[in-house]
Amino acid sequence: MIDTKTAPYAALILRLALGIMFIAHGLMKVFVFTLPGTAQFFASVGFPGWTAYPVTALEIAGGGLLVVGVYSRVVAAGLIPVLIGAATVHLGNGWVFSAPNGGWEYPVFLVVIAAVVALLGDGAYALKPAIVRGAPVGGVKLA
Repeated sequence: MIDTKTAPYAALILRLALGIMFIAHGLMKVFVFTLPGTAQFFASVGFPGWTAYPVTALEIAGGGLLVVGVYSRVVAAGLIPVLIGAATVHLGNGWVFSAPNGGWEYPVFLVVIAAVVALLGDGAYALKPAIVRGAPVGGVKLA
């Protein structure tokens, strides 16, 4: 049973956490690794180096949209390919994050979280909820 009083706030917390994570990772690419350094890393793991630029922009912009709650369902679903790409970089490293070069569990967990946000909806305090037929404003459809 879903608690209809707290579910919108649970969705809000999940949306905020995912958005903040995307912003942090995008800004880390800009300010810590630099965009040219990130492009070099992308190339070293088999992605075209130029993809670092749109990926970084998607992470920062998408994270911001998630934080403020603008079309969160669509944004979360749209960022899943970025997370799958990140997961592929870590697949050979093993399970846990403390493995050399990081494990695959964290990016795969983020894929799951993004899918949950896409399915669950915006939650409370969304500026522009993604309206789904049959769901109330706020995007959370409760049974």
